[in-house]
Amino acid sequence: MYTGIQHFHSYLTYLVLLGVLISFGAALAGLAGSKPFTEKDRKMGLFGLIPAHLQGVLGIILYFVSPLGLSNASGAAMKDSISRLYMLEHPLTMIIALVLITIGYSRSKRLATDSKRYKSIAIFYGIALVLILIRIPWHAWPGN
Repeated sequence: MYTGIQHFHSYLTYLVLLGVLISFGAALAGLAGSKPFTEKDRKMGLFGLIPAHLQGVLGIILYFVSPLGLSNASGAAMKDSISRLYMLEHPLTMIIALVLITIGYSRSKRLATDSKRYKSIAIFYGIALVLILIRIPWHAWPGN
């Protein structure tokens, strides 16, 4: 079961990156084109939000069942860059990215003007995308 969740978590990353990138790009295009924020744009935001939340749930499960997660927490693990990545840096950064995506989407629903809605998604999803990209464990990326 652990291996299955780990593989699903690894391959779902492609969908998360695609969803956040498409949502970010659509928000930038809407902002640049001064377009009205429509139901389609709201759903584009969901295309980044939903896979990211699913990925977060799987990541939290993995954190508690993986030998690289919580069970690896020690002072010695902090001295090893790979252990520190899996135990602290990756989970913390991904939680921050997930919170940013959620804030960006939630704010876009409440803001009054279309440009502010697009800007909310563009800023928050953009920062989240950068955080995701810098803390993916590239050495363990599927296919490497």
